[in-house]
Amino acid sequence: MSENGLQFAQPWWFLGLLALPLVAGWLWRSRAQAAKAPVHRYADAHLLPHLSGTRELKTSERWGRFAAWSFLWLLLLTAMAGPRFGYTDVRLFQPGDHLLILLDISRSMDATDVAPSRLARARQEIEDLIILNRRLRIGLIAFASVPHVIAPVTEDSRALLRSLPALSTNLTRLQGSRLHLALDRAELLLAALPADSARALLLVSDGDLHEPGLPERVRTLAEQGIRFHALGVGTAAGAEVPGPRGGALTGPDGQPVRTALDEGQLQALAAAGEGVYRRADYRDEDTRAILAASAGSRTPPGSDGERTRVWHERFYLPLLLLLALLLPRFRTWLGPSARRLP
Repeated sequence: MSENGLQFAQPWWFLGLLALPLVAGWLWRSRAQAAKAPVHRYADAHLLPHLSGTRELKTSERWGRFAAWSFLWLLLLTAMAGPRFGYTDVRLFQPGDHLLILLDISRSMDATDVAPSRLARARQEIEDLIILNRRLRIGLIAFASVPHVIAPVTEDSRALLRSLPALSTNLTRLQGSRLHLALDRAELLLAALPADSARALLLVSDGDLHEPGLPERVRTLAEQGIRFHALGVGTAAGAEVPGPRGGALTGPDGQPVRTALDEGQLQALAAAGEGVYRRADYRDEDTRAILAASAGSRTPPGSDGERTRVWHERFYLPLLLLLALLLPRFRTWLGPSARRLP
């Protein structure tokens, strides 16, 4: 028999066919005993149906019903045995590599020192990273004053791509870049992943971060096996921060607020997190370098090719045939009351 042909998951159910000879023997014995019943002493055989209200089945009817119910019994056993035809080879789950992106959506990301804006460039970089990715499971957190989990670590790259256009600095009411809170949320998401997998964080920001203790926090994550990479968006020359209602955002002194890419801050964080730093540009070298640095799971040698066989189960086919054959019998069993139903 072909390995891809008809198979049964639990063929032991067919042992139930042994009940058919037993039932046939019982029917034959009961028929013989009925012919010798005491009632035959008081009435002829052709008068018994008028006295008892029932008639004795003919031999052909009796064994015809037995054959019909035997066929229904065979269909039931076939469904329970789990017929299956054809299969699909599926690669077994491995710990794999996971990358959680932290996207800065603070007001400074609206600056236009890179066209069309820093945030638009950041979204494009993330899109390129997702498209070029062939190995990582990717998640996304957008943060400003508070973090927002856009997508947990997943293989569904289409969902990530669909969510990118909706990301803007208007998602958060209070402004500011509070990376510590984003790292807290990222730790919770990464803690649920397999310990043998490679876990990495990618900060996409202009480096306008003024919280104390960030390098120490990132260094602690690296000691836990979570590497930290950074992708800088913006220019050293910088630009004015656009206001929420147009024009430039002004500070307490009434002067326009100006922001520039702080590469030193981002490089220090990447070094503390044992990761890499790249500056966003129109080429693919930056995203390829981050993808390569994020892939490093400790999977056993030779485990990449492990696959399992998923059979196409067909148990429902004999079950549907069984139900179709039983359906007319329900109407017979219900009797005249069923015929009066509308």
